[in-house]
Amino acid sequence: MSNIAHIFREYDIRGIAGSELSTDRVADLGLAFATHVRQEAGGQPADPLVICTGRDGRNSSPTLAAALADGLARGGAEVIECGLVPTPALYFANYHFAAAGAIMLTGSHNPPEYNGLKMVRHNQSVYGAEIQALRRRLEAGVTPAGQPGTIRQEPILARYLARILADFKPGRAIRVVLDCGNGATGVVAPELLARLPGVTGEVLFAEVDGNFPNHHPDPTVPKNLLHLQRRMQETGAELGIAFDGDGDRIGALDEAGRVVWGDRLMILFARDILPQRPGATIIGDVKCSQLLFDAVAQAGGTPLMWKTGHSLVKTKMRETGAPLAGEMSGHLFFADRYLGYDDALYAAVRLIELVASGPEPLSQRLHGLPDCFATPELRLECPDDRKFQVMERVVREQERLGGDFSAVDGVRVRTAQGWWLLRVSNTQPALVARVEANSRVHLQQLVEALATVLAKEGIAMPDWQEA
Repeated sequence: MSNIAHIFREYDIRGIAGSELSTDRVADLGLAFATHVRQEAGGQPADPLVICTGRDGRNSSPTLAAALADGLARGGAEVIECGLVPTPALYFANYHFAAAGAIMLTGSHNPPEYNGLKMVRHNQSVYGAEIQALRRRLEAGVTPAGQPGTIRQEPILARYLARILADFKPGRAIRVVLDCGNGATGVVAPELLARLPGVTGEVLFAEVDGNFPNHHPDPTVPKNLLHLQRRMQETGAELGIAFDGDGDRIGALDEAGRVVWGDRLMILFARDILPQRPGATIIGDVKCSQLLFDAVAQAGGTPLMWKTGHSLVKTKMRETGAPLAGEMSGHLFFADRYLGYDDALYAAVRLIELVASGPEPLSQRLHGLPDCFATPELRLECPDDRKFQVMERVVREQERLGGDFSAVDGVRVRTAQGWWLLRVSNTQPALVARVEANSRVHLQQLVEALATVLAKEGIAMPDWQEA
């Protein structure tokens, strides 16, 4: 087990299917999870233990999902298999069936050979220390329950679709193009678009295909949005929306085909929500623009910068009662009119509603924000067994220098001209960097400052202008 300890990450389990995540290992994980959930709840073996499962469209997912259900049943669980669904549909199923837990089998935005498990216990994400406790439980060995559980299939997509459409407020006519990238959102996006009143358009690459033949389903990478941009131009659509492979992250394009990043979408939603909820906390992760935090304050909200990671953000939302949270990567969390988890399909409904609510196109709704110049999110390859050591040294160096910085998640160094961020990726063997400034000249200066920090660790700054 020690050779795969690295797959037990901060907020999920993720590794290469077939080797790091074999069918036997996934079955054992199911057994361990069922045992863990029952013991944490103080339940007795005879108590019902309902656990929902779902899977994405990766080639390895059907086989691994069957192994997972078998392991959960050996742990005494009553398993409700929801089948091929976006991750947020499984989150919804967990609420709908009042389940004790849920596991989504998904590789998210990782390459096709990966897969993983996102876990929920009593409607709260399993992450951090609890994932490590699950690893230790697995290493120690788990005995099957005396009375095995059951496995049954329950479709959830119709109920899920009805929920995310329930409070849509129609506005003016609008044409939209959606891009599923051959990911799991393809099972629901066409019907979603067809049922939005006043909305016309089309869906690209709705056929679920784990080989991702058209482009990788990661909307944070601009090249993955080229098909969407082209189709918008060809059809005259004024809004483009792309989804990641399991449907918990959104990408957006305005009427000119320009990317509207997650933090800019957050500004729009915060301005929409805060008049009804003055003073409310709005959470953005450490990769978000300073423009977001300033805009929230200007709109009468309380901005809060927090750690990157869907599990960490959801936990902070519950602690603060925040109606809205988001990450630069496109995870958007609505507790306003919704259930408080990251759901790209629901975020798409809210974005369409917002744009259709007035005559202005999307770009005009962000008009007037100060100029801002930034790098894309940069991933710097760094082995899992080294990246945390590098980060520790960088933090210590900033403490020694005594500058203005935040260590809430990695290091975010602030100057009068902007900021740079360096943090550990919790999903890949990499460090993540981003730089933002109030001019191109200052951006280059801050990039060079970060490059100097990285050079001390033998890590080269990538050519970000080509990233």
